[in-house]
Amino acid sequence: MTVHDALTIRTATDDDWPALELLDSVAFGYHPIDADRTLLRPMFRTENIVVATERGAPIGQALYLDMELTVPGGHQVPACGVSWVSVAPTHRRRGVLRSMFTELHRRMEATGAPLAALTASDAGIYGRFGYGPATVATEVTVDRRFARFREDAPDPGGVVLADAVTAANQLPELYDRWRLRTPGAQARPKAEWDYTFADPEERRDGASALFFLVHPDGYATFRRKGSDAEPVAVVEELVAITDDAHAALWRTLCGLDLTHRIETVQHPDDPLRLLLTDYRLPRTTSRVDELWLRIMDVPAALTARDYAADLDTVLTVRDPFRSAGGTFALTVRNGRARCVRTDSAPVITLDLDALSALYLGAHRARTFAAAGRVEARSAGDIDDLDRAFDVARPAMLGWHF
Repeated sequence: MTVHDALTIRTATDDDWPALELLDSVAFGYHPIDADRTLLRPMFRTENIVVATERGAPIGQALYLDMELTVPGGHQVPACGVSWVSVAPTHRRRGVLRSMFTELHRRMEATGAPLAALTASDAGIYGRFGYGPATVATEVTVDRRFARFREDAPDPGGVVLADAVTAANQLPELYDRWRLRTPGAQARPKAEWDYTFADPEERRDGASALFFLVHPDGYATFRRKGSDAEPVAVVEELVAITDDAHAALWRTLCGLDLTHRIETVQHPDDPLRLLLTDYRLPRTTSRVDELWLRIMDVPAALTARDYAADLDTVLTVRDPFRSAGGTFALTVRNGRARCVRTDSAPVITLDLDALSALYLGAHRARTFAAAGRVEARSAGDIDDLDRAFDVARPAMLGWHF
């Protein structure tokens, strides 16, 4: 696709890889290593990569991965995972990103996937393309030296130490059990697991190699870092299928000797602080967005998930980027939905990025309404929407891509 005389958008070829690596490394501030090329590259198909060139030289790139995403109710939905989005700093503010995204999303629409997903390095970019922050997390630090568990807190045990070889045989199955019931979590490709267990030293940020804790219903991976005066354990992943696994893994982490602080990322409603005698001990240092969604097909996406309450409403959805918008009659009975286009007057009006942010249940429509981003016929209609979109299990990103 030729945008103008100098700018062309085309499919990548194998010959483009050196230039694509250079673009990505400059954009994200890293240098590729051998493990990036040998272990991660199999995830990427050149036919799913679009390249922007000026007079033949690559100046931008974006790609999508074929994904499977869990939505409320434990249903698995095809999704396109957008990644490797970068534009050369020499070509900012020239419409390169929009041109690439127009072509990339045209191809993604052709797959029939009802959802697109990404993780955003800059939260100000993707709303105009219909993406909204669909999962949130908090970065938390715990001074392990003062961690005491309540007398009534579960103490189920069952955690064992594992080496990397043992972990490689057990963690993928545990992760799959967890992600199949967790909205927002994605199927994890073998290439990503291979990279995790290869654990390249160049990607450890000065910390130790991974340590592994395994429970029959979950696992934790962590690193050690810091000086002898201020030793820290950094939790890379904590996956708990059951409440007992969560409690057992945290008891083990809090039992680490020669460790002052534990750093982790968890859902805002994680029950850790309720297990401890000191509610304030887990200290939130930041709140972050993780998974961003764009609903590509409103009826397909809204009928793919389960709902917590019956609902009769009409949604007008505005999509300023593509053609996913329109007016839709949404009817929910016994947890399942029917959604069709309609000429009826809207009950609720919102942009596609807002509906995408609400989709997994991480946000409330009433909050978006307070910001003027959801309009409704009445406050009761907003409450009805929130009751229906409520979820029993919080939405969480599975793995960064």
